[in-house]
Amino acid sequence: MENRDLLADLGERSGDIALQCSETAGYLSELNLRIQGDSAHLADLQANMATLAASQNESVAAAQELSLTARRAGRIIADGHDVIGLSLGEVAGLVEHVTGLEGHLRQFLTVIEAVGDISEELGAIARQTRLLGVNAAIEAARGGAATQGFAVVADEIRRLAGQAGESAASVGDKLGQLDRDARALIGGVEANIVRGRGVGTHIDQLRLSMAEIASLVTQFGERSDAIVHCTDAADGDVSALRHGLATFGRSASDSALRVDAAREQLEGLEGMANAMLNRAAHGPQKTRNSRYIALAEDGAEEISALIEDAVRDGEIGLAALFDSNYRAVPGSSPTQYLNGFTAFADNRVRPVLDRRTSEDSAIVGCCLLDMNGYLPTHISTRSQPQRPGLSDWNMEHARNRQIFMDSQTRRALQEEGDFFLFTYRQDLGEGRYRALRSVFVPLVFGGRKWGLYEVGYLI
Repeated sequence: MENRDLLADLGERSGDIALQCSETAGYLSELNLRIQGDSAHLADLQANMATLAASQNESVAAAQELSLTARRAGRIIADGHDVIGLSLGEVAGLVEHVTGLEGHLRQFLTVIEAVGDISEELGAIARQTRLLGVNAAIEAARGGAATQGFAVVADEIRRLAGQAGESAASVGDKLGQLDRDARALIGGVEANIVRGRGVGTHIDQLRLSMAEIASLVTQFGERSDAIVHCTDAADGDVSALRHGLATFGRSASDSALRVDAAREQLEGLEGMANAMLNRAAHGPQKTRNSRYIALAEDGAEEISALIEDAVRDGEIGLAALFDSNYRAVPGSSPTQYLNGFTAFADNRVRPVLDRRTSEDSAIVGCCLLDMNGYLPTHISTRSQPQRPGLSDWNMEHARNRQIFMDSQTRRALQEEGDFFLFTYRQDLGEGRYRALRSVFVPLVFGGRKWGLYEVGYLI
């Protein structure tokens, strides 16, 4: 009796160890997933850093080129500033010269006017001389032969007076034309003088603008040097950050491998503890698991009888019962599947699962799964319609028609025995797990192992 109690106690302790190993392994699995997720984010960050480094290199090259350009522009402006200043001075002198022409042209116009006055006086003298010649000729005619010489002189005076009048008229015409041309020229010069004064203002503004440009180029050069300094410093920081990210990435990868190795070791320890738990459960002594083992065996017997009767009555065929042609339900997430047994299981098996689950408050759920881990149905609270976009909710509340496979379930499917008692982790989505104890009872139909009847409970 003492040995039996010791074996039972050892089995229970093994179950507790398996439970703790299962919980720890679940935590490590979650941690490993997080590390892998962080590693993926880190890989993206490293890719972004590589892009940033390339951009930074281009920025450094651009800043250096900018600095060189600023220096070249400074030299060009410095060299051209004097030339531009001389050119602007010459333009200003030209404007002053054009402005000075106005005075000379007005003096020229005054001379023309004076000469015109003289020309008019000469014309008047010519007219008076001609009149004098006419009077002399008349008097010579009265004097007869004695005044013939005087008549010749009078004719010559009259001819010269006519020529002088014509010359004075011609000169007057030309002086008039010259006066008009001079006045037109003065008008153009005056307009140019007005423009010249505006040009002078623009020249002054241009000098100021050139001085401002030279100042800006100087400032630009100084800023460019500062940019080069900053980009050089940033380049060093980017390189250091890339090196740090690479080191952290290697460390994260190593941590993920170590965590995964620890998880595998815990799963191995969990498997050994489950083996001891299962062996103790098969002993003659009673344990706190005995009630659930009996409930699982009774439930499996009822399910087996129900399905065997249905096969015998032609309600369902063995081909539909063992159908492994799983057809994915469109839009389901996680993916749900249908096969030839699904409809029968929902209508006939689910009520039995609901009733069996309600037999004890510690039972989380009863279900059955085939050799591939497919659950054709589940209890009603775990067979709710999926909610679009809520995969984690669906994982917990719409577990029917899904495929689940873990190491303990696989072991129960592959090994031979009347039942199996294991501890395992139930995936609830969102990285959440629940450690359960489950009794697996094999289901055989037509001399062929179909799968398992499972009773999951909490202790």
